[in-house]
Amino acid sequence: MSDSAEHNVEAAKGRSEKDAKLIAALGSVRRALLDELGKVIVGQQEVLEQILVTLFCRGHALVIGVPGLAKTLIVRSLARCMALDFKRIQFTPDLMPSDITGTEVLEIDPETQRRSFRFVAGPIFTNILLADEINRTPPKTQAALLEAMQEYAVTVGGVTHAISPPFFVLATQNPIELEGTYPLPEAQLDRFMLNVLISYPARDEEIRIFRTTTIDELPEPTAVMDGRQILHVQRIVRRMPVSDHVLEYVASLARATRPECEEAPPYVKQYVEWGAGPRAGQYLVLGAKALALIDGRFNVSCSDVRDVAHPVLRHRIFTNFNADSEGVSVEDVIDHLLDTIQEPDEQAYARKARRRRAGRPAVPEDEETDL
Repeated sequence: MSDSAEHNVEAAKGRSEKDAKLIAALGSVRRALLDELGKVIVGQQEVLEQILVTLFCRGHALVIGVPGLAKTLIVRSLARCMALDFKRIQFTPDLMPSDITGTEVLEIDPETQRRSFRFVAGPIFTNILLADEINRTPPKTQAALLEAMQEYAVTVGGVTHAISPPFFVLATQNPIELEGTYPLPEAQLDRFMLNVLISYPARDEEIRIFRTTTIDELPEPTAVMDGRQILHVQRIVRRMPVSDHVLEYVASLARATRPECEEAPPYVKQYVEWGAGPRAGQYLVLGAKALALIDGRFNVSCSDVRDVAHPVLRHRIFTNFNADSEGVSVEDVIDHLLDTIQEPDEQAYARKARRRRAGRPAVPEDEETDL
C-alpha cells in the first residue's frame, strides 16, 4: 500500500472514531437541548424532536397549528440554544419577493458623484428563519422563499448571493382561517422535509404555562451547540450507514402510497389520489438516521423509519373523493400502511444477498421466500 493510501485509511479511521465519539455524546446533548428548551417551552416534546431532526438533516419544516401555541417561541428558543442568528418574517398579501431576499439600492459617491448599486441583504440571510403564515402571501413571494430553501442562494440583479449554512426555514400555517390565503402547491409542499402538527397542550401542561408565563422574570435558555457543531452533525447524518434491510422497507412503504403501483394495498387504491414521490423515501431515510443519531445510536432501524413516517408523508399523500365522503384522513392512510407493510425478513434477505453476490438466482425455484 502506498503512503498516500495508508494516509487516507488512517484519516478515515480517525474520522470514524471522532464521529463515533460525537454520536455517543449526542444523547446527552439532546437531553441538554430539551432541558434548556423546557425552561421556556412546556410540553411539545415530539414537536421539538421533529424540529431537531429537520435541522440535523439539513432540511426545512412546515408547522401547522392554531395561533397561540408558541411556534415563534419554539424557533427563537432553539436559535438561542444553538447560538444561531434568528429572523422572523410575517407573511402578508402585499409582501414582495425583495422584502425577503433583499434588493439593490442606488448610491452616489459624495466625492466622485459616481453612481453604483449596492445589494442590501434581506431577512433570508440568517441561520434560522421563521416564515410566519406562509400561505398568506402570493405565489410569487412564496416561490422566492422556496427557491432560496432549495438552492441556498438568491439571485438579485444577475448576481448570486450565497446563504451561509446552517440555514433552516420553519414555515407556519394557520389551519383555521382560509379566506385570503394562497395554499402552497403540491410541488412546493414537497420541498419541506417534515410537516409538523402542533396540538393543544394537556391540562397539567396548560396550568404550567399559566404559572410560568405570567411572572415578571422569564427564564432564558443557554447555548448548548453552535453553528460549527451543527454542520458537523449534518455531515455525520449523511455519512451514517443504512442497511439494505431498512432501505427495502423504506422503498416498500413509499411505493405502497401510490395507487397505480402493484405494491399498493387495496386500501390505498380505494382512498388515495396521489402518493408520495422519491423525495419522501429520501427524507424517510434521513429522518431515521437523525433519530438514531440524537438517540446516541449508530445503527438505523425500521422503527426509526416508522417514527418519522407521519411527518414525512402527511403532506405528500392526497386522498380522493371516496376518502372525503367516508371521513378517511391522510393520517388514517399512513396508519394503515404502517400496520400493513411488514419489515423484510432479515434471514431471507441475507440469503437473497448471498445468492446475489454468488451470481446465483436470488430465489431458487424450489425455495419460498418471506420477502
